[in-house]
Amino acid sequence: MRGADPSSPNPSPVLPKSLTSQGELVRTLKTEKAVKADIDAAVKLLLKLKADYKQVTGQDYKAGCPPLESTVLEDTGPAAAVDGEDMVDPWNVSTTSAKGVDYDKLIVRFGSSKVDQELVDRIERVSGKKPHRFLRRGIFFSHRDMHQVLDAYEKNKSFYLYTGRGPSSEAMHVGHLIPFIFTKWLQDTFDIPLVIQLTDDEKYLWKDLSLEDCHRYAVENAKDIIACGFDVNKTFIFSDLDYMGASPDFYRNVVKIQKHVTFNQVKGIFGFGDSDCIGKIAFPAIQAAPSFSNSFPQIFKGRKDIQCLIPCAIDQDPYFRMTRDVAPRIGYPKPALLHSTFFPALQGAQTKMSASDANSSIFLTDTPKQIKNKVNKHAFSGGKDTIEEHRKYGGNPDVDVSFMYLTFFLEDDEQLDKIRQDYASGALLTGELKKRLIDTLQPMITAHQERRKQVTEEMVLKFMTPRPLDFNF
Repeated sequence: MRGADPSSPNPSPVLPKSLTSQGELVRTLKTEKAVKADIDAAVKLLLKLKADYKQVTGQDYKAGCPPLESTVLEDTGPAAAVDGEDMVDPWNVSTTSAKGVDYDKLIVRFGSSKVDQELVDRIERVSGKKPHRFLRRGIFFSHRDMHQVLDAYEKNKSFYLYTGRGPSSEAMHVGHLIPFIFTKWLQDTFDIPLVIQLTDDEKYLWKDLSLEDCHRYAVENAKDIIACGFDVNKTFIFSDLDYMGASPDFYRNVVKIQKHVTFNQVKGIFGFGDSDCIGKIAFPAIQAAPSFSNSFPQIFKGRKDIQCLIPCAIDQDPYFRMTRDVAPRIGYPKPALLHSTFFPALQGAQTKMSASDANSSIFLTDTPKQIKNKVNKHAFSGGKDTIEEHRKYGGNPDVDVSFMYLTFFLEDDEQLDKIRQDYASGALLTGELKKRLIDTLQPMITAHQERRKQVTEEMVLKFMTPRPLDFNF
């Protein structure tokens, strides 16, 4: 969805559009005498959307009448989830489906665009490189303004990348690698600079952690990020606790953003309540600020017109819907986004992998033996109860966590497709599928650990020191 016109009385009509279409659906169902349960569900969602509209605008919804003030952001926020629907916000991800979150519905709810084959083909044409497996397999499935980025790139107008990590623990898990693996591919493919934000301030505000521990986790996580192979001459990694005080330009952008977002809007987007500390309410502006190039004068020489592309998981999108709404009002280009699916917990795709649950995660510090034990003991299976049943009826790769993980990490498309077919036909047993995953993860994580050992404190300091990068715009 394209962003809002700041001069419009209704800067981003996502909620009114949703209400209109939902109202039409309710009328159609009633006219066609649909099943009562379907009508009730549609009415329930309509009422919920009306409540969301009032929460964000402070006004009752009236068809055809825009709100009196520019209060509707490009967002339906975490409140958009209703009973039985997927819950997706920056802090919680859950679904009742064993297949995981319904991403097609999420695209509609968030108002983004699908990464379709046309876009994947265009990225290949423009870049001259084979699309990353995350694009080929729909792992990065949604976007905002990616065609605009490619339009500009074809006219020799460059862009920069921004992604991040919330350092809540010393050890990262394999799910945390997904945005960094893809971001490195984007950087190498388009030869562009990258900024990586470590939100140690956010973790202090949300978690029961000391300020010192949050900063220490940021430095330790930076070592894992560096081990992904980023080029120090193209990459700036920063801790919010360090950079906010060292960069007046960054802080000025934070203040500009804060001035243009009301408390009412923040509550509507993020679900904050009256008992939340004021640090949480102010934080979204800090995550938004790296979206603007003049937050990094040492890299972009004060220019404010260089567009940003943000690869991130879809649960971070509320921050950037807010950012995109504010950007034109403070004279900056809107950031573009590429959204990834969630990396499921070992126990199943109903939740994403969490560093706070050791049994749900494969950590980057795990030994080969630990990896084998976790996969064999905890990885949810789509297989049948007995070998005989499995051979006869086959397994379900769509709910099998081992197969899901292979879609992330196995490079060969033909090999992955054969595994899917063999598992679905019953030719491949669950234990054999788990072994394929173990054989894929063990060398990958061992290699990462070896690279991390080579990361010195001096290397971390260089990556995290504000400095010019090897780019001329």
